[in-house]
Amino acid sequence: MIKKILFILLISGCLFFGCESSKKSVDHAAARNSKKAITVPSFNSDSAYLFIQKQVDFGPRVPNTDAHKVCGDFLVNKLKSYGAKVTEQNFREQAYNGTILHLKNIIAAYNPNARKRILLASHWDTRPYADKDFAGRYEAIDGANDGGSGVGILLEVARILSKNEKPNTGIDIILFDGEDYGEHEDVKNTPLKNGLVQIWWCLGSQYWADHPHVPKYSAYYGILLDMVGSKNARFYKEGGSMQFAPKVVKKVWKTARSLGYSNYFINTNSPGIMDDHIFVNRDAKIPMIDIVEFDPDSPSYYFGDYHHTRKDNMSIIDKQTLQAVGETVLYTIYNE
Repeated sequence: MIKKILFILLISGCLFFGCESSKKSVDHAAARNSKKAITVPSFNSDSAYLFIQKQVDFGPRVPNTDAHKVCGDFLVNKLKSYGAKVTEQNFREQAYNGTILHLKNIIAAYNPNARKRILLASHWDTRPYADKDFAGRYEAIDGANDGGSGVGILLEVARILSKNEKPNTGIDIILFDGEDYGEHEDVKNTPLKNGLVQIWWCLGSQYWADHPHVPKYSAYYGILLDMVGSKNARFYKEGGSMQFAPKVVKKVWKTARSLGYSNYFINTNSPGIMDDHIFVNRDAKIPMIDIVEFDPDSPSYYFGDYHHTRKDNMSIIDKQTLQAVGETVLYTIYNE
């Protein structure tokens, strides 16, 4: 996940919004029975946790490494085993340091003929540097939370879709590659490409937005998951999401509140950041929100102290957080 405030060239207008708060919470069991004739399957946080562990066991999923290739094959095969129509979008992009990265976006479609579609996404690559550590700043990180957690939740969603009655809408799961191969903290000036400003982060979503896997692809809305598994994580209403897709934010936060997860989904706005959802919104014209951890007390764009360090390992992953996010996403798509 990128730790930079959203560039002004990406979005015009202010991304800093006023704050509002709400302590309203509805009994969890009542929320389960509040929708007419809709049965939402149970989300299994133990399963999501194991999917994260499996990714971490491959090693850091840095592009151009064996761990990246093996993990990519695992993700493709797992989604196929869960009955999805899977598309592998292989492409090459130049990194900020001139390295040519061999990348793969992985797209899984459920109910592919449905016209109304919902897009769920996360990135599956990991940061090649622990560049916020004092020592070992050029070592790769496990990315258990930053990369692994979002993918773990979406694999569990895919497993659930394969074994239960599916929502009325089509569901597309996209695992973006090359999200976290941006400039090292030691790089003081953003490198240019062919004399032009280049966004070196979010390479997979930039590519997909320009080359959708289905011609003229569109979705009703999208939900991006990034760093959604750490203990006591808090998810504020991120600025880019509020600018591009405020109705989707309202829908998801209302669902979380109805399930009793207001202590995770905070009814307060936060600054906008550069993440995969920006390119889906800006270039693909699909309203997508970002569920991403925000810590207003952190000195570094408000992410947890594990961010881009070797602390980002399985020890910080919490099943209760996975349950809160996974169940909220599941209830949202089933009640569409």
